[in-house]
Amino acid sequence: MAPLAGPIPTPEPLQDGDVALRPLRMRDAPHLERLLRDNRHWLEEWEATRPAGGGATPGSVSMKPTIRAMRGLMKIGAGVPFVVVLGDEVVGQLSVSEISGGALCSAQLGYWVSEHVAGRGITPIAVALAIDYLFQQLGLHRVEICIRPENHASLRVVEKLALRYEGRRAAYIHINGAWRDHDAFAVTREEVPAGLVARLRQRGSD
Repeated sequence: MAPLAGPIPTPEPLQDGDVALRPLRMRDAPHLERLLRDNRHWLEEWEATRPAGGGATPGSVSMKPTIRAMRGLMKIGAGVPFVVVLGDEVVGQLSVSEISGGALCSAQLGYWVSEHVAGRGITPIAVALAIDYLFQQLGLHRVEICIRPENHASLRVVEKLALRYEGRRAAYIHINGAWRDHDAFAVTREEVPAGLVARLRQRGSD
């Protein structure tokens, strides 16, 4: 697997109603650090960890090195980091990673939002905006989301978007101190010719 052939231009903000995605910026660091500290109990069960242990608790150190590294992925065509915005407030993150070009043309998504806005339909819109961007602007063919089977809130996101279940990956990612199973969901560009935001709207009106 290889990234895209060149750098990914910084995307313009993506928006539907009050929900938007915009590129992650260095000046987002203090706000994200506060969000991560305030949401420790909400997020820690789903956070990636190191098998050998160690590593800083999210929110306890500056986010600037992480943001710099994530923005660096755009320069090599391998990823795009966003913040999730509700109105004028940054309420979470969405990261596109593992972008591959060539014969694969795929990517993976990961995301989180603050507990104080959970359950308001923000995450499905953010995910739909990101996938439409990947298909329509970057020309990718397939996007995958892997979710722990215990993460019912995240499973509701892919259910609302009607993403296709592809099976369980045993001991797939080290999360919260142990290797955890994940369920894989995916969508291809051919499955959503009008876009995923349009599909979400249609399902909401059915």
